[in-house]
Amino acid sequence: SHFSVKKGAAALGIGTDSVILIRCDERGKMIPSDLERRILEAKQKGFVPFLVSATAGTTVYGAFDPLIAIADICKKYKIWMHVDGAWGGGLLMSRKHKWKLNGVERANSVTWNPHKMMGVPLQCSALLVREEGLMQSCNQMHASYLFQQDKHYDLSYDTGDKALQCGRHVDVFKLWLMWRAKGTTGFEAQIDKCLELAEYLYNKIKNREGYEMVFDGKPQHTNVCFWYIPPSLRSMEDNEERMSRLMKVAPVIKARMMEYGTTMVSYQPLGDKVNFFRMVISNPAATHQDIDFLIDEIERLGQDL
Repeated sequence: SHFSVKKGAAALGIGTDSVILIRCDERGKMIPSDLERRILEAKQKGFVPFLVSATAGTTVYGAFDPLIAIADICKKYKIWMHVDGAWGGGLLMSRKHKWKLNGVERANSVTWNPHKMMGVPLQCSALLVREEGLMQSCNQMHASYLFQQDKHYDLSYDTGDKALQCGRHVDVFKLWLMWRAKGTTGFEAQIDKCLELAEYLYNKIKNREGYEMVFDGKPQHTNVCFWYIPPSLRSMEDNEERMSRLMKVAPVIKARMMEYGTTMVSYQPLGDKVNFFRMVISNPAATHQDIDFLIDEIERLGQDL
C-alpha cells in the first residue's frame, strides 16, 4: 500500500502501529486469506478492525488487488472497504482494461488521481464516497459566518463544510475541461496506448541479453520492473557480492541519464530485491522509437559498470 496509509494513521492519532500489513503474492497483490486471518487475529486481541485499504495500481509493481474477494471479506466482518485507485483508477476509462478494477463498485470509498494516468495538470484528486451526505455529517462545524443555511442556491455546493480544509482549488474544473476536449474515447485511447507501450517494452527486454525481469508475466499496469545486468556481472555466480554490485547499477545509470539529460526512469529496492528500474509510462505522446532509445541508452550508459 501507499505510505499515506501510515501517514493517515499518524495524523488521526491512532498511531502507525494500528496499521496492520497484509501479505501479498509475488506480483504484489493482496492475499485475501491473509487479510481474513489478520482480521480474526486482531479481533481475538480485542482490537476493532474498521477499514481495509485495497489498492488498484500499486506504486512499484502496478498491482491490482483482488477487489471482489476483499469486498466479500469486508462485508462478512462489517468493515469499511476503501480502494486506493490513485494510480490505477484511470483504467476505468478503458473498455479493454477496466476489468482489473472489478469489484471497485462495492467499495465504501475510492481515491482517484486524474493527474497521474490521465495527464490532468497537478493537482487533481478525487475522493468518491458511496454514502450520500456522509462527508457533510462527519466534517461540518455549522460555521454560520461562512455556511449560512438561508442562501438562495443549493447548499450542497458549499464544499468547505464537507472536508478538513475550507478554501481549496476547484481541481475538478481541470478534469472537466479535459474531458470536454478529449471525450471518454479520447481518454480511453491515451490510456490504451500507454499500456500498449508498456507491453512493447516488456516484450523487447524480457528475453534480451543483459535484462532480467523482477517478476514473471507481462505488467498489469504501465509499470515495467527490471534489472539491467552489465557485462561484468552476467557470468557471476548469484551471491552476496553480485547483489551488492547490482544494487549500485541502477543509481549510477540514472545519474548518468540525468547528467546527459536524455531520460528519466525511477528505481528502488523492494523487500529482498536490490535496486531495479521501474519504467512507468503515462505520456501518450511516447512512441516505440522512444522505448527503443531508452533500451539503447541504458545499455550505452551501463556497459562499463
